Amino acid sequence: MELAAILFSMFFAMNIGASGAAASMGIAYGSEAVKKKFHALLICAAGVLSGAVIGGGNVVKTISSGIIPERVISLEIVCIIIGSAALSLFIANVLGIPLSTSEVTVGSVVGVGVAYQVLYVKSLLVIVSFWVIVPIVAFAFTFAMAKIMKKTIKRPASGKKAKVLAVILLITGFFEAFSAGMNNVANAVGPLVAAHVLTVGEGTLYGGLFVALGALLLGRRVLETNGKKITRFSKGEGIILSGTGAGLVITSSIFGLPVPLAQVTSSSIIGMGMAKNGGNVFHKQVVKTMLKVWVVSPFLSLSLSYMLVSLLLKGDYYALIVVTSVLLASVGTISLMRAVKKEHSSVHEQGGGI
Repeated sequence: MELAAILFSMFFAMNIGASGAAASMGIAYGSEAVKKKFHALLICAAGVLSGAVIGGGNVVKTISSGIIPERVISLEIVCIIIGSAALSLFIANVLGIPLSTSEVTVGSVVGVGVAYQVLYVKSLLVIVSFWVIVPIVAFAFTFAMAKIMKKTIKRPASGKKAKVLAVILLITGFFEAFSAGMNNVANAVGPLVAAHVLTVGEGTLYGGLFVALGALLLGRRVLETNGKKITRFSKGEGIILSGTGAGLVITSSIFGLPVPLAQVTSSSIIGMGMAKNGGNVFHKQVVKTMLKVWVVSPFLSLSLSYMLVSLLLKGDYYALIVVTSVLLASVGTISLMRAVKKEHSSVHEQGGGI
């Protein structure tokens, strides 16, 4: 069982690298400070590993014992937490959506806490409030800075100045990946630390290695999504975006708060895009999809972990009926809303009813 828990965690770490970590270098890649995907992901891997080893311990402690009591977390629970979170993240990676590993991991831990009724509600509320506040701050700051740049900078940088900006952008991109290591590696190894399979030091080292490996091997699609499919930006804009994400996530990590790095980065990009193109950025399908996934993802992993604990460890088969009913009700409601919307559109276009 211990080996299974470790394998689950390392698989999850690789998916973290493919999602949140890879998104951290999307800005440098999108503004062409680094032109090749492999080079961008290589810098990302180095930053992630450094951040995990140097400063990943505080968030590990939060994930391991700050949401539910450490005594609840057995090897079986570790497998359920990591398995539920990894499945949610894997689905997002297949879709090429930069999903927050913090959200799916915390959602999985909360599902266990709900099943055993041992949740630290106050701590959870603090974490969730930062999930809302930090992306909003990132959006507002980059929006304001983009407006200022639009008024003050009339010509794009060229020559030597452009090269200097490219170097600065690579540095800020590295530190954004560094912040991913500080914050996101804990999502994979925190449950193992809680179960006393690994120490904090061992967890951050091994977790950092596998997150870096995941970024190198699996991060191309998310890198492309964050770098080129939302909006285009100059090197100066890229520095603001990467610097904002790195600063906010590193600060949160120092206080042990798991925050959604992918949301911070993407919110910064959306803020920049809105300053440049107005509300049209919200009409892009990729942005709409990302917003939907952000909302759904923690509830998906919460439901999965709750159901698995209830079925496998508590023998409560009624939980399967409840979760299945909620799922069917949700799908049915969405389908009904689409049908009503389609009917209204048909009535509007044809000028009549049924």
